[in-house]
Amino acid sequence: MEKDNSVPHITPVERQAENEAHRLTEHIEDAMTAIALRSPGDSDSIESAADRIESASRDLVFALRELARERSAAAES
Repeated sequence: MEKDNSVPHITPVERQAENEAHRLTEHIEDAMTAIALRSPGDSDSIESAADRIESASRDLVFALRELARERSAAAES
């Protein structure tokens, strides 16, 4: 019997955590751009960036906890 050397299948929970991490990274990069621009009237866009980062952070935390539970359950099997 031959070994399966293929890439392991990514679970939906892993995919969700990965997507949330990418989304948070994009929001952080957008915020860094807004900070660097130093436009006089950009306080609203910076506040919006903060809101998006806060929301994406919560979503990532939830996804990571789900992934931890999934892996814990798999380890117990």
